[in-house]
Amino acid sequence: MHNTQSDVVLRRITTILSVVIITLTLVGATTGILLSFYYEPAAGRAYQSLKIIDTEVPYGWLFHKAHQIAGNAVVVIALIQIVLMFVSRQFSKSWLTAWISEIFFTLSAIGLGWTAMILSWDQEGFWRFNIELGTIEAIPFVGSILRDILTGGGAISTVTVQHLYTIHSYLISVTAIVLSVVHLLSVLWLELQLKKMYAEGTLPQTDKIQQQPANAQG
Repeated sequence: MHNTQSDVVLRRITTILSVVIITLTLVGATTGILLSFYYEPAAGRAYQSLKIIDTEVPYGWLFHKAHQIAGNAVVVIALIQIVLMFVSRQFSKSWLTAWISEIFFTLSAIGLGWTAMILSWDQEGFWRFNIELGTIEAIPFVGSILRDILTGGGAISTVTVQHLYTIHSYLISVTAIVLSVVHLLSVLWLELQLKKMYAEGTLPQTDKIQQQPANAQG
């Protein structure tokens, strides 16, 4: 019989990180909507429109920076969340929904960063994306199809930017928001269930904090 004090602490941290994840997701979504008012998804205008946002739009630089920070931070927090859930042994059947939603959310967050690399239309993003396309095209059977879907069937162009912008803004973003909500609700529900079981004295022994009186005898 092991002491589960650390498990309880890790569960509390898991709940806190779930709140942080949905907060960062909403910050990223909100700032993304604000940026979309001025961003132009076109090969010749994407970089210039972002430059205008940073220099001419009131507080545009702040929203742009917040969008970038939220996107990078949520990936790190999501990975930490997975590690904590594993370390605290939260991989039982009762945590199935939390696990599935967190894993797919992490993949969505990484996908958001991946699809954003070409949206700035700068040299670094262009060549990184060009290399990534080569990797995608090397995938057996479906590589060429995926490349055509992303690029629009030709070279990297305005159509490519528009495709990635649509995937980034409408498909993956909505999926990430839904998954973050599902994850938070599932974690909160499990926390309430554990508190209820503990109050009723029906919590399994392995989930109880072992407490012995200081003067307890063998």
